[in-house]
Amino acid sequence: MGYINRRLRTLFHTLGLACIAGSVFLQILVFTDIIQHGYFIAVEGNPVILFFEIILTTFAVIYFIYTYLHVIKSVQISHSL
Repeated sequence: MGYINRRLRTLFHTLGLACIAGSVFLQILVFTDIIQHGYFIAVEGNPVILFFEIILTTFAVIYFIYTYLHVIKSVQISHSL
């Protein structure tokens, strides 16, 4: 049981970090396009891809909040010691 929990936690962190890394990469692309052209326009016409992007964004936000709360708790614990 502990092995499955550890593997799920590893998968959760792997997917979360991949989502955050992907969002940073996309922001670099957007800012590069803005610097080159002065504007950025993006329209997604495929509903499957749009749905998948929404799911990944939601997961990334949940992961970010989870990680943030975990760090805050560890800082509070170490500060109280």
